[in-house]
Amino acid sequence: MEHASGGKLPDLERLERAAKNTFWDFIGCETVEVSDKKVVVAFDIRPHHLNLIGILHGGMHASAIDSAMGIVVMLARPEASVVTVGLNMNYVAPVSEGRVRVTAELIHSSRKLMTAQAFAHKENGDLLAFGTGTFRVMEHKPVPAEHST
Repeated sequence: MEHASGGKLPDLERLERAAKNTFWDFIGCETVEVSDKKVVVAFDIRPHHLNLIGILHGGMHASAIDSAMGIVVMLARPEASVVTVGLNMNYVAPVSEGRVRVTAELIHSSRKLMTAQAFAHKENGDLLAFGTGTFRVMEHKPVPAEHST
């Protein structure tokens, strides 16, 4: 993954290596675009992403939105670990197939707390869901590049 300006992001590469064989990897998300304060992730809807009535499960929306916001805040604070302490979701429209793109932006940052927002859209641009997240900046170091499974 390259930064929008064309250079490599070492912290994103570290996060991508750490994500192997984790929940992020299991749900099938991928980072498709990164800039200074924005991250875009995407996933193709698979049968295991659907709920019992055949539409994308709200938990999948929440996971993708939380994860995209988590990436943007982790990239803003590479020297620390950052964890979600609050997640607010709004579900707008159902979807059952295709590709979903989630765009996350950092909207506030202080010494101990960060806030981000994210919007999930269908391929045609229709809004599916959006959310905001509050993240706590921890004192200890971030996840290592390699971890055991």
